[in-house]
Amino acid sequence: MKKTVNSLFLCMTTFAMATLLLMCKKQDENAAKPALANNLVAAAAAIDTFVHPGVLNTQASLDLIGSQVNGGETVRTASYQKVLDYVNNNPLPTKYWATVTVGSNGATTESKSQIRKDAILAYALALRWAKTGTATYAQQCIAILNGWSYTFKNYALMSGANQYQPSLEASWTTPSFVAAAEIMRYYKAFGKSAGWADADINQFNNYLNLVKNNYINVTPAYNNNWNASAGYAKMAIGIFLNSVTVYQNGYNIITQHLPIIIKADGSIPEYCDRNDCVHFQYSLTAFSYAAELARIQGDNSLYTFNSNLLSKGYDYMRSAYGRTTSCKICTTSSPVFPGTEVAYSYYKTANLKYLRELQDPLYVPNDRTFLGFTSYTHFNVSGL
Repeated sequence: MKKTVNSLFLCMTTFAMATLLLMCKKQDENAAKPALANNLVAAAAAIDTFVHPGVLNTQASLDLIGSQVNGGETVRTASYQKVLDYVNNNPLPTKYWATVTVGSNGATTESKSQIRKDAILAYALALRWAKTGTATYAQQCIAILNGWSYTFKNYALMSGANQYQPSLEASWTTPSFVAAAEIMRYYKAFGKSAGWADADINQFNNYLNLVKNNYINVTPAYNNNWNASAGYAKMAIGIFLNSVTVYQNGYNIITQHLPIIIKADGSIPEYCDRNDCVHFQYSLTAFSYAAELARIQGDNSLYTFNSNLLSKGYDYMRSAYGRTTSCKICTTSSPVFPGTEVAYSYYKTANLKYLRELQDPLYVPNDRTFLGFTSYTHFNVSGL
């Protein structure tokens, strides 16, 4: 009898463990199910609570950089000027769009331009509030977050546009909104919160779920910057929603596509295939931002994935700028995307140092696809 009971207990325990492992691998509803390395699944799935703020900045990192500027530190002050430049050059919105109409290959509309601009403007205002504690900047940031989350309903397509373009647009703008929202919700500037109302936070949650479920989740398997951007976006959304499932799915997308987009030798076919100095940097930026999100949550596995594969990708970017790759498109005057600074903050390689110094301090991409100001937020800010 005792042997039977022990056997039954063993079977029940084994079943429970198998069920738990299966739950850890579940993907977000409506999302694809990529194949992954088991050790990386375990690393990400170990997260059950999130560090806040946790989208590229933390309480400690914002405290440090703000205090350095307020104390007159010259290098940090010069990089903070980029935040002020963006705020001064981009007026506060006076209207919001229920429908954002988007086009492919650079085709634009007023609504598309505005949502890209406003996503980064909200983040710039959040950084300004964190540095100064001035309530006006928090209120301006919150007004942008509320304006879009209460107004936005859907994306529409320009004639001839890729039918999936809205998924890419959502993957680009949403993390920038989330980075601002994390600061508004969780950061305390000089001991005081921003005062974002719970009802408004709930509406922002609704906005995130809308763009995630209807757009980001249906990103096609193009195996390029689209998928890198979608993975980064879902990790950011998961942090704000406190959803391990959403975060895990984003993480899984990143680990699936890192070795597809960046080959084992570091080369990135997207560079020569697209014949420009921009698209392969979309992938590098999304990967570096995703790796930083995970690091803040106590997990360096995206930085160290496949023997520092992301760092090898930046080595390839250095070769592209040195014009020693098979195609010669980039030059030393080509734009350097702000993910370079974030990757440098972790790897500290000579190649990344060279790249970041080409345009130090880094600003934001001209097309406003990713948030910037990373020389302000990440240069010499390691481990915070």
